[in-house]
Amino acid sequence: MAGVSDWTERHRPSSERQLEGNEVQRRKIRSWLDDWNNGLPRKKALILVGPPGVGKTSVARAIAQDMGWNVIELNASDARNAAAIRKVATHGSTHRSLFHNPNAKKQRTLVLLDEVDHLSGGLREVSQSRIQDAMQGEDSKGNSVTLKGDSGGKAELLRLLAETRQPVILACNDIMGLWGRGSSWSSTRDRFSKHLLTINFDRANDEALRRIARRVLREENLEFDDEAIEELVKSNPGDLRALVRDLQVLSAISSGHISKEMVQEQSDAGHRDTSEGVFPGLEKLYRCNKAIEAVRLGRSIEKTPSDLILWVHWNNAFLFPQKNSIQRGNRSLSVASKMYTGQFRSTAHRSWYWSGQLASLSASVPNQTPFTNRIFPSYPNFLRRNSSRTRPSIMRRLGEITGMSSASLREELLPLLSAMLKDSPTLGDSTDFGLSMKFGFTSEEHASLAGLPLTRVATKQLMAQYDEEYDRMLSEKTFAPLAVEEIPLVEEKIVEKKSDSDDEPSSPPGQMKLF
Repeated sequence: MAGVSDWTERHRPSSERQLEGNEVQRRKIRSWLDDWNNGLPRKKALILVGPPGVGKTSVARAIAQDMGWNVIELNASDARNAAAIRKVATHGSTHRSLFHNPNAKKQRTLVLLDEVDHLSGGLREVSQSRIQDAMQGEDSKGNSVTLKGDSGGKAELLRLLAETRQPVILACNDIMGLWGRGSSWSSTRDRFSKHLLTINFDRANDEALRRIARRVLREENLEFDDEAIEELVKSNPGDLRALVRDLQVLSAISSGHISKEMVQEQSDAGHRDTSEGVFPGLEKLYRCNKAIEAVRLGRSIEKTPSDLILWVHWNNAFLFPQKNSIQRGNRSLSVASKMYTGQFRSTAHRSWYWSGQLASLSASVPNQTPFTNRIFPSYPNFLRRNSSRTRPSIMRRLGEITGMSSASLREELLPLLSAMLKDSPTLGDSTDFGLSMKFGFTSEEHASLAGLPLTRVATKQLMAQYDEEYDRMLSEKTFAPLAVEEIPLVEEKIVEKKSDSDDEPSSPPGQMKLF
């Protein structure tokens, strides 16, 4: 302990009892790890997503240590190519540990891969022979063999998730970094998501920060004022790692006692980039009336530009009191959306940055009537999972017609349908039943997509009109709902069984080719 110079390692929690914050997320991780003790869970890997310093890897390590499991860790400072991942992670996940205790029946090896959002490249594989040579460092002729950069890293990671017999936890700050920002990002996401359970981490609250600060200072035998702790918490955005590092800096300049004045002086000496939670951040953003303020706040809100566009689009319609403000905001949002999607077509180099700033401007500058009362931004309904009892049936119907995955439907198609059906001055109209009827939705599903409360009298009247119109058009045969495409059965006679003389051996029963 005395030889550890970095306090973030010295005071890293060694048990779940020392963890603070993200209680719900920790329960999910504990439940998933318990499933490993009872066999193999349906999804054999977790991906922990959240801003830096919130304790993602610390939670995984502490819980694994409580369970008596070994931990194999690979982070961004290590090589990330196919050979490195296979050597460290894949072998560790498919074989027993060297330290395996044969008397411990449920002993596991946890494979922890940190900062996977920095794993670059696509899903192109490296040949098996080249991976083996790179792991050994040379080929059969004695020539040196290495893999450059992250060559084959994502493909090997996908192989690891599919074949692992040990629990795997991935951690990242921005999950889009793992999917990639090219045109094939959704395909990459879908292939990984089959094996991953996603858990989103939040920043620590003020009370958790206070408890950690007091624990660290007491373990270091340092005296402190309560006002100093409050000043530390006030200047911290919920970053546990930053808090501990601030305490280490203060201890170096103190004479055994930390006061409020010392914290203020240290805070004034340097400025840390902070981030805002989405709800307090949006409240501040909507009160801005200058572009420079909006740009600064837009960068600090803990949402990617794509998410921020959706949040601002949803809340503009509710918060702006005048229609012309909504229209001015929508013009900026339209440009922001085009610039954001430009990065997937490789036609814009800075669309990620500018789309976020235009979304910020559309939330603040267009409003000519300053807000005087409390602002209550709301969560976009179309982003909620299972937000209504009709949601599963809507998803099933759209999936049958389009063949899209649930994730693609939720993120790409549902927002468009909701916007076209939700009442607005320029686009949506809940009384236009044509689109919903074409998809074969019920009146209840139509009202749900339009964002109307199903218990309201006006909604029930609208649903009755929908049912009447639907029945009339069906009886008059003036339209037909989109049909689910039926996949024809393959006739048995065209399926030829290979003879014993075929060169390629057949796969053993129960096995399949992964790649």
